[in-house]
Amino acid sequence: MGSHRDLPAGMVNHIFTNSGISSFTEFVGSYAPDLLPGRNETLAAPVGDHVPHATTIVAATCAGGVVMAGDRRATSGNIISQRDMEKVFRTDDFSCMGIAGAASTGLEMARLYRVELEHYEKMEGRTLSVAGKANRLATMIRGNLGMAMQGLAVVPLFAAYDPEVDGGRIFGYDVGGGPYEQYQHHAIGSGSIFARGSLKKLYRENASPEEVVQALINALYDAADDDSATGGPDVTRKIWPVVAQITADGFRRLSDEEVGAHVQTVLEGRMSSPDGPVAPLR
Repeated sequence: MGSHRDLPAGMVNHIFTNSGISSFTEFVGSYAPDLLPGRNETLAAPVGDHVPHATTIVAATCAGGVVMAGDRRATSGNIISQRDMEKVFRTDDFSCMGIAGAASTGLEMARLYRVELEHYEKMEGRTLSVAGKANRLATMIRGNLGMAMQGLAVVPLFAAYDPEVDGGRIFGYDVGGGPYEQYQHHAIGSGSIFARGSLKKLYRENASPEEVVQALINALYDAADDDSATGGPDVTRKIWPVVAQITADGFRRLSDEEVGAHVQTVLEGRMSSPDGPVAPLR
């Protein structure tokens, strides 16, 4: 049987609108698998550091929701390939994802995942649960395993507001999928070990969204201080981290002016305390 491209237009439209498949990736895989990332691509050798890589993403729950932030640097080996890369993406009204790893593959996965959630909602007439959204993303990551073995690995961080608990939830992954629910806070990417150490010191349960934003920006600063692949605030170019907040009111990306004000507070504090705020001993 020929490809769907050989069928009459009316039959193609019927297939597309009456597929009965709630998963967009499964639908595309059935009718045009070559359009999915990594399905028909074979690399002669691992690409490693030859492609730009995204680095550090942090997330933490707050009172009534969750906040995610990402630095803006992409690197190719020891070269800074981009200074203002976007790494945190809205995936629907109450969720977002951040990417670390191969930048091009991560951007493609973020766009496809957003369509996946929209397609499910249109086909089923309802949204997936937070656990369902996390599992759908895990399936997409497993589909990229072949490319990951050749150096194009993507390890996302997923965060969402869950109305069942009236709070935020965070899920981490590995190259084989997952997901693994993370509690209170988490970080991924090359600077994650330093960001996690910072968050262990600064995180406070049920803190306000503004306080959590401040803690996350401090964590990214600490990551950039010790990891050359993580970009710190670029004061001369006014390039700030991307920060997204999700509550019962939905997804909201903070404006550059809002993030800039938080960054300025962090920078002023670092002038007197270069290693950042000190957590009190209890």
